[in-house]
Amino acid sequence: MNDLERFRDKIRLWTLKQLNHLGFGHYGGSLSIVEVLAVLYGKIMNISPGQMNDEHRDRFVLSKGHGGPALYAALAIKGFFPYEMLYTLNQNGTKLPSHPDRNLTPGVEMTTGSLGQGISVAVGIALSQKLSNIPSYTYTIVGDGELNEGQCWEAIQFAAHHKLHRLFVFVDDNKKQLDGWTKDICDPIDFVEKFRSFGFWTCRVNGASLEEIEAAILEGKKQSKKPVAIILDTIKGQGVPYLEQKEDNHHIRPSAEDQKAIEEAILELEQKCSSEEVNV
Repeated sequence: MNDLERFRDKIRLWTLKQLNHLGFGHYGGSLSIVEVLAVLYGKIMNISPGQMNDEHRDRFVLSKGHGGPALYAALAIKGFFPYEMLYTLNQNGTKLPSHPDRNLTPGVEMTTGSLGQGISVAVGIALSQKLSNIPSYTYTIVGDGELNEGQCWEAIQFAAHHKLHRLFVFVDDNKKQLDGWTKDICDPIDFVEKFRSFGFWTCRVNGASLEEIEAAILEGKKQSKKPVAIILDTIKGQGVPYLEQKEDNHHIRPSAEDQKAIEEAILELEQKCSSEEVNV
């Protein structure tokens, strides 16, 4: 297992451990962004706890804020706060609310959760960096259901118009949203063609492949005039077969059967991860 694969497995493990300790939460949409977070925080982004006042740092905005547990896991692994803090997820007095809050959580750049607002702020950050001639990158993840929001497309059109080529938008195309299958609620048709028509450099990759995600980012960085959209072909509950197959896997209050499967997945991941942090 290489370092990036270990980073991925640790994000998935600690995402599950947080939610299992809490007893409920957004399992599906947190697990489906594990791989892209692993690539960003484990290899691509110029960011660390000591850089948060450095204007040249890269920025990350989790527009689909309900995926917060996965982001928190990545930040803990990266050293922004102790692992023990993950067990306070969404509890009274926590610094880890169910959706990210920049005023509470070390490493969080933007408070998100109201869908459509995160990508809008990410575009604003990217514009600010361009106007300031700062060659940093801004990365954001939006959900496929989130793209029902018209505000997203206003931000996307604005980004293309201003040629914000250091903006990367990842679409977590896990095919589901709160109320069911995305295609049944508001069929997005083809995200690749849609983003291209708005003026983005766009591609679709296997959202479970670290290699494909990294290669797409490196290719996107060759752009000099267009912002980048990478459509992640993912599965809700990704990486945990039982949760992948569960129909209502957006937000879960586990049954006894669910609990058993989740605990088995945690044990399996603990056995795969060899670092001391797993046993905190």
